[in-house]
Amino acid sequence: MDSAALLDLLGNENRRRILRLLARKPCYVTEISEYLGVSPKAVIEHLRKLEEAGLIESRVDDQRRKYFHIARNVRLEVNVSPYGFASKSAYPANSSFDITTCRHLTLDVAWDNTDELDGLLAALEDLEQLENELSLAQRWVQGRLCDVLDQISESVGTGPESRIYADVLASVRTEPKSVDELSRDVEAPREVVADILESMADEGVVQRTERGWELTTSREQG
Repeated sequence: MDSAALLDLLGNENRRRILRLLARKPCYVTEISEYLGVSPKAVIEHLRKLEEAGLIESRVDDQRRKYFHIARNVRLEVNVSPYGFASKSAYPANSSFDITTCRHLTLDVAWDNTDELDGLLAALEDLEQLENELSLAQRWVQGRLCDVLDQISESVGTGPESRIYADVLASVRTEPKSVDELSRDVEAPREVVADILESMADEGVVQRTERGWELTTSREQG
């Protein structure tokens, strides 16, 4: 998608909020309307623009309710400096991409500190090459990150809301947290997070201690 069009599309706060919500789970219009606090008519218009841009898709369930969900991974990069303004959008690199082919990823970018024009132009070329390769590496990481979160969701959750299980685990994996802290981290209602924690506790994935909710001891050691 053209980066300028994507910037314009995401310039609207409600469309950004819709995408944050759909990144948690598929939703239908009424859910989104209640979440945003705006009319269903306005929500439908935002969804239409996001769907036309290819960022979201929809499906109809057995009750004939139309659910919307994120369609694809897109990365938007914006660079603002005294020397220019640039933006670009790109899809994550194919999973078959060989990341080791990026020769600069060791960050070995030493160059002669010289005032000679030739040396400065050579340094500029090296840095531009590094910028391009880091962008590709970030796209590769984004794709792999989504793959891993999908696998976590499939392992610990079921149904259309399973992605939030991965978000809760990602938040709790570093230190014990309360339900309120996790609710803020994953931007989900407290009661939803509490139910998810109880469900994962039944499966032996997390446990409640005096310090808060944390991964079970066996998983921390593993």
